[in-house]
Amino acid sequence: MTESKQELMGNTNETNQIGPYQHKTLWASIIGYAMDGLDMMILAFVLPLIIAYYSINPAQAGSISTITMLGVVIGGYIFGVLADIYGRVRVFTWTILIFSVFTGLCAFAPNFGVFNLFRFLSGLGLGGEFGIGMTLVTESWPKKYRTRATSYVALGYQAGTILATLCAAFIAPHFGWQGVFLVGVIPALLAWWSRRNLKEPELWLAAKKENKTKISIIELFRSWKITGTTIGLILICSVQNFGYFGIMNWMPTMLATQHHYTINGTVFWTISTVLGMVIGIITFAWLADKWGRKPAFMTFQICAAIIVWIYFQIDNPTLLVALGSVLGFFVNGMMGGYGALLAEHYQTQARSTAENIIFNTGRFIGSFGPLIIGFMALNHSLSAALGTISFVYVLAALSMLFLVPETKGKELA
Repeated sequence: MTESKQELMGNTNETNQIGPYQHKTLWASIIGYAMDGLDMMILAFVLPLIIAYYSINPAQAGSISTITMLGVVIGGYIFGVLADIYGRVRVFTWTILIFSVFTGLCAFAPNFGVFNLFRFLSGLGLGGEFGIGMTLVTESWPKKYRTRATSYVALGYQAGTILATLCAAFIAPHFGWQGVFLVGVIPALLAWWSRRNLKEPELWLAAKKENKTKISIIELFRSWKITGTTIGLILICSVQNFGYFGIMNWMPTMLATQHHYTINGTVFWTISTVLGMVIGIITFAWLADKWGRKPAFMTFQICAAIIVWIYFQIDNPTLLVALGSVLGFFVNGMMGGYGALLAEHYQTQARSTAENIIFNTGRFIGSFGPLIIGFMALNHSLSAALGTISFVYVLAALSMLFLVPETKGKELA
């Protein structure tokens, strides 16, 4: 195969070359994951407007996130498997179109029941894009830069969060929540457009040629060793999402109730924390490629356990805001490594399945974090309840130590 064809098909796992193909896969995947952050945050920002528009109660309003997450998990499972059978680029295109169509239709939902139906269907598309995008990047980028490439994809979520903030600030006051949802379609269409000329990675094409593309969930449990690895990866993904959802959902409330911050005051904490997350993701990716996956993950997990415990003993609200960047650095920095870590433990015929099933299972389990913290806060202060998140990071470090093998420098097969 000529060098130009190698570049076109993305066969760089045995070289250190990075060309237009790699940049196109990266750009498309970044936009795809940005939709995740955008979608989750625009709902949070415009929820009061939706409540007023449909005249619903708080319990009904809370069901929107639950139904969306249900769609995300189911979509992750279904489209992860389909991407291993029919191709990463093709199935990713399906997920983007499903997400964009039903996100746009939310703006025209005649009643609350139809709105929830559209949210569930858009969630199906949203759930598929993370694992497929990560798979596409890991199969097309050189192993030397694999974690750094997936870290850039993870940064897309933060970009989506910022975009959601801008939409809520500048679109909602003039065009209502419907206008915000319509604007949310634009990144999806951009992601679809950016993938229109992409070819499938050569690793997947080779697997298809050898008739290895099949329903592949069994590959996650085909031996005791692989089963242990799969369980370990689910545990660390669950802890990642548990900590993130627990802290990001409850921290503004803690600042407001215990330290009397206004909503505008909590914005400074959010900016500080998100900035720390961005720096943490970039730093983690560099360390994971230099040190190895296990040392990088365990260092961040242990540091996250320590900083969370210390952080929620602090009573000075100004110091809480200032140290938010340190908290974000360790708590969410690891997001830069999950795409590469999950990809390196499974064969091509099961890689997209593994990425989507493992991470979305962790996301589903982690989504109970705010609920558990809320129950604990009934008998303890909110800061004390949040401080207990420290212990789940110890569990993650132990899982990484005993269940997840090192894969630095591994060739994908």
